[in-house]
Amino acid sequence: MAYPTVVMDSAVKRKLRTIDPSWSTPQLLDALLLSLKGEGPALSTSDINAEVDPRVALVVTTSGSTGNPKSVLLSKQSLLASTRATHKYLNATSGQRWSLLLPTNHIAGLNVLIRSIELGTTPVTVDSPADYTAIVPTQLHRALNGDATLFDHLKSCTAVLVGGGPLDKELKHQATITGINVIATYGMTETCGGLIYDGQPLDGVQVEIRDGRIALKAPQIALGYIDGELLNQDGWFITNDLGQIVDGQVEVLGRVDDQIISGGEKISISAIESFLQNEFNSTEIIAFAKPDKEWGETLCIATTTDLELSLIQSRLKEKFGAHASPKQLFKISAIPYLGIGKPDRRKLANDHA
Repeated sequence: MAYPTVVMDSAVKRKLRTIDPSWSTPQLLDALLLSLKGEGPALSTSDINAEVDPRVALVVTTSGSTGNPKSVLLSKQSLLASTRATHKYLNATSGQRWSLLLPTNHIAGLNVLIRSIELGTTPVTVDSPADYTAIVPTQLHRALNGDATLFDHLKSCTAVLVGGGPLDKELKHQATITGINVIATYGMTETCGGLIYDGQPLDGVQVEIRDGRIALKAPQIALGYIDGELLNQDGWFITNDLGQIVDGQVEVLGRVDDQIISGGEKISISAIESFLQNEFNSTEIIAFAKPDKEWGETLCIATTTDLELSLIQSRLKEKFGAHASPKQLFKISAIPYLGIGKPDRRKLANDHA
């Protein structure tokens, strides 16, 4: 898919090269190194016919899990700030190794490559020992529920970063008691990935809550989008995430666009989903919304497991109130996921319209 050629205003432009999915890891590492050093073109995860601001090293297109995909402009300075803040938090040293368990068309996978460059090593796969790795909650659940190879790999790592979506507290607890050192991360493509670890901002990161939203000021913040600017106030990047700060800990409460209004009542999709996954000990339960003439939007549940709608309704009513009772339950063969492991709620809504 080609994107518009609107770029940041600059007298000098930098060429943009699309990352070829057929590249080997060493080839991608070489291209990334040249991009970061300014000796090669900037790299893009999507086919974008444009030249960009000379500060741009990477253009990463988001998954579009909460709206239309956006192509984010990331500078060398922001990417290296992210890498170095992470390594400082982990006390990582040269020669240590990361494993690459995430796709490299997303910032999380690309970060593993940049961190490897910084440590002077080459990332390994799940079949080889590593000091650090990064995964999404779905992978952690699978490691704790039958994927022995992944479990052994995670357990052998000094630290396992888990991001890309909310990490259930019980799932993290289960991992911890089995010997996996899990660090819950919060961030997004616009922040070069995670910049808050286990509720604590990384070095150089400032956090405020503005009108209920998480606001960030940090060297990791992107330059903007290929076709526009970030939402900011006085130099602060205003996210779409609701949050609070309690005893110095940043708590993410959900997304602004995560809430639906059904019959005049607000319902948090992520809160419903997290509760059900914990209640029935399964990540194969997804909440989504469909347009409805009577209710405005209706809460729906999709699952690959054998569950009764009445049971789900009863549990949710008890926890959240009658307004959180789903109207429909869909038994499906598989949960559709986007590339980074996020559920594709839009596809579920379209498939069951």
